[in-house]
Amino acid sequence: MGIQFVDKADLWKSALMLNLKLRDRFRIAVDDHHGRAAVFSPDGYFSSTIHRWVTRFRDFRRESLPSPPAFYRRRVSKDLTAEEESALFRMLQAVAIPLIGNACHVFMNGFNRVQVYGLEKLHDALLNRPKNKPLVTVSNHVASVDDPFVLASLLPPKLLLDARNLRWTLCATDRCFKNPVTSAFFRSVKVLPVSRGDGIYQKGMDIAISKLNNGGWVHIFPEGSRSRDGGKTMGSAKRGIGRLILDADTLPMVVPFVHTGMQDIMPVGASVPRIGKTVTVIIGDPIHFNDILGTEGAKHVSRKHLYDAVSSRIGQRLYDLKAQVDRVSLEQQTMMSHDAKTSSDRAAEILHRVDWDSFGMGAQFSGESSVSCKQIAQNDYRIVGSPKKGVSSEGGISSKIKKFMDSTEMMGFAARELFMNEYKSRGESAKSGL
Repeated sequence: MGIQFVDKADLWKSALMLNLKLRDRFRIAVDDHHGRAAVFSPDGYFSSTIHRWVTRFRDFRRESLPSPPAFYRRRVSKDLTAEEESALFRMLQAVAIPLIGNACHVFMNGFNRVQVYGLEKLHDALLNRPKNKPLVTVSNHVASVDDPFVLASLLPPKLLLDARNLRWTLCATDRCFKNPVTSAFFRSVKVLPVSRGDGIYQKGMDIAISKLNNGGWVHIFPEGSRSRDGGKTMGSAKRGIGRLILDADTLPMVVPFVHTGMQDIMPVGASVPRIGKTVTVIIGDPIHFNDILGTEGAKHVSRKHLYDAVSSRIGQRLYDLKAQVDRVSLEQQTMMSHDAKTSSDRAAEILHRVDWDSFGMGAQFSGESSVSCKQIAQNDYRIVGSPKKGVSSEGGISSKIKKFMDSTEMMGFAARELFMNEYKSRGESAKSGL
């Protein structure tokens, strides 16, 4: 068996042919010094693939992470596609918003009492702001029905009929969008879903900014959630309100207001709103941010600090309005208590002047009338103002009057008796003069 020697020239030719075949097959260079540079060149196959995957990863990270490491300004298009702009939801909004809005307006102003200070500021912003000028209203959050009850009470009924120009608002998905039924309802009343913990660059915030870019009205609670102590204190403003204002194409007009009394209409845990309560609202002057916008292009100022500066200014303005509304509410309660005491004194005077003999009760009240009238004059607002109780909550005259008549009926008889006594005295004096 002979040994065959392989020529080096043939072996080199075979390797070169294999190299050419591999290059044509995979479009890469194999064992070639010049080919290695071509693999990682800007026009190479691998470099373009890596660049494409890096771009996808950066976009995915920016879109999905709840809290990006660096804050930036995200431009939002006016034509952002969303379900809220479909023809079906526009028809639902045209029907649902006027019905619910006017019902809330009647409930707040008919079955309760709403006192508003500075209402012309809100109406001027709604009706007289420049065309395509967006509007943002901010307020404290006390009860689950702050929106729409408080907002509906501040607007005239004719404005509540214009569904397209009414507010958009935000609500957490775990509260308003639990199932398809509640989701459809809240979408039909212009509520946008936001997810807790997903940060300020989520889809719900983008849609709200797109509404502002179209000159719309967005109402937001900067605290992010309801007060935990029935409106006594107010939480700090979150960073999302800063992004909502600064990332809009046109700087919105920001109108703040603070209210108190909704904790009595809808207490924590209640399922049905109550009636006969008083709600006090103070609307403040528009908030300006021109000085903050002047530092927007500065290199040493980060986007995060700009968002925080806007939210801090809004929070401070709401704190100031909160102090004012609490002071006004306390003054109103003091005046109502004083008026109640004055009414009790008048009632005691009327009872003292009544001729109880005409009712057949003179013998029973002859020894107690003076003492009982003094007790009546000392009754507080809760006792006198209650339609189900007598003139006094303890014994004496009230225990005897309850045997004969209701308190309101007794007051009617007393007033009528005073009128008859004066009429008789005038008749007797006239006869004596003749």
